[in-house]
Amino acid sequence: MNFGDILNQWDNSQVQKKPVQKGPQVSHKKANAPTAEEKAAAKQGYTYEQIMEADSKRRANPMDVWLNRYGTVDKDKIADDAAQSEKMHSLEYLKSLRPEAVLDLHQLTRDEAWERLSGFVTDCCRRNLHKILIIHGKGNHSHGSDPVLGPMVKTFIEQDRRLGTSGHPDRNNGGNGATWVIIKN
Repeated sequence: MNFGDILNQWDNSQVQKKPVQKGPQVSHKKANAPTAEEKAAAKQGYTYEQIMEADSKRRANPMDVWLNRYGTVDKDKIADDAAQSEKMHSLEYLKSLRPEAVLDLHQLTRDEAWERLSGFVTDCCRRNLHKILIIHGKGNHSHGSDPVLGPMVKTFIEQDRRLGTSGHPDRNNGGNGATWVIIKN
């Protein structure tokens, strides 16, 4: 065996031991194949270059460009929202507002009425109501001489931090047997 044969054997053994190296990924797309945009243009009967040229010649209205970029501010809506918010914070307006929810506590014991009142106020706060009416009666059917539910409702309103101003409606809406309450928001 000569030295050339030894080198050939060596090269053959090294080729078999080398891991197969992948070359760079090659797209199998034809070099001048049309793109998706060019295919869409061809379906419309135009070349892609014609569509691009037409787009470049078209001028945009500067006002439309500015509005698309920065948007608009509806000042009338902002003013109406501010007026409504101010109105809702006006105590006189809230006093004249009709109650948005009513709770009747007739025929309940003091403890039952307290629980029902607590749940009712929590629900009204969650619903963002502003004014509620609590019907507790005048105490005509209370056992003993003093009414039970009226003073309990007054105590509840004084202790609950979510509740604000309260009062009694006119005679047609319950008089002293009912109490309206403004909910603090």
